[in-house]
Amino acid sequence: MTLFKDKHVLVIITGSIAAYKSAILVRTLIKNQAQVRVAMTESAEKFITALTFSTLTKYPVLTDIFKETDGEVAHVAWARWADFIFVVPATANFIAKIAYGLANDTASALILASSAVKIVAPAMNDQMWHNAATRRNLKQIQADGLLVIDPVVGFLAEGYDAKGHLPDVDDILDQAQVRLLAKHGQLANKKILITAGGTREALDPLRYISNRSSGKMGYALAQAAVEAGASVTLISTVELKVPFNVQLIQVTSSDDMMAAVSDHFQTADVFISAAAVSDFRPSQQQTQKIKKTGNEGLTLNLVQNPDILATVAATKKNQFVVGFAAETQDLLNYAKDKLVKKHADMIIANDVSQKGIGFNADDNQVTIIRPHERPQTLPVQSKLETARSIVTEIAKELADQLQNDFN
Repeated sequence: MTLFKDKHVLVIITGSIAAYKSAILVRTLIKNQAQVRVAMTESAEKFITALTFSTLTKYPVLTDIFKETDGEVAHVAWARWADFIFVVPATANFIAKIAYGLANDTASALILASSAVKIVAPAMNDQMWHNAATRRNLKQIQADGLLVIDPVVGFLAEGYDAKGHLPDVDDILDQAQVRLLAKHGQLANKKILITAGGTREALDPLRYISNRSSGKMGYALAQAAVEAGASVTLISTVELKVPFNVQLIQVTSSDDMMAAVSDHFQTADVFISAAAVSDFRPSQQQTQKIKKTGNEGLTLNLVQNPDILATVAATKKNQFVVGFAAETQDLLNYAKDKLVKKHADMIIANDVSQKGIGFNADDNQVTIIRPHERPQTLPVQSKLETARSIVTEIAKELADQLQNDFN
């Protein structure tokens, strides 16, 4: 949750059974180094106590606009203090107050008095959610610049599944970050195609040839690209948590991936080949499990797989093509050679022999290789931070291309 780190975040809690999730939200924000305060409506206190939040935040909870002391107009001071305001959960009643600009309690006064970025996550019965008045009020607060994170289909207090269920806290924060960053993203209106994971080449119905790629780097790139405002399609052999607003296409083998890339490449602005594609596959896939016969060994006849990066780069028009070079030795020379041979515009080189980074790790260290430029080595950092740095460099290249087109 990089967006909220070191920021002043005010969480407003209204009277919904989902109010217990707000404690998880507050705890998560604090763990991600946000400075957090909490305000509650009177009805919210029927579901969860103010003591819970004062214990978590180590700060008094603002509940009553008429109990301000020491000459401070608390709701005005807090409204000015906040960089972000989350209303989680937001009831239909409170949304109506915001829509009409009412300020008849502490929570609504905070909203009206603050210029902070406001994120509203409704939670209510499905009939209230679909009611024409609620739809009208939601449309109004969105027109006023508030970010609304829709509820999901889930188990409601009434005892059945329907839309109105508050999303999980991580989903609320992920979606808020992506949508807020995308408003001013460097890749707005761009289509990004990304591959992730290690391909699996079947030997028989039970066994396959693959590699150690976890797919984490590809997913991090998808997250970073969508944060930058891009429309992202992710072609992956593994299914991790899919970033908000990313289209996932699940594949298995290199042939599957080649077909999916071919289907989407021509409409893409940028192609990032982050997948670890198997270089070889068995010449024949056995239809039945291969059995041992005595002490004899097994000889496999392997054939080369299509080179996805080289194939699509050879057909590019105005697309910007990025490849990855995962090496265990002589990293820069191999990466530079790959840049030329595969007609890529950028190669991201990483030494996967190092412990704690690269394959299956949460951190990475890469070197960015471009034509006619010195290699740029990034520090060891999380894969998401690495991905954001890569996306920033891609955005710079696209901006330079656009400038050259005008000249």
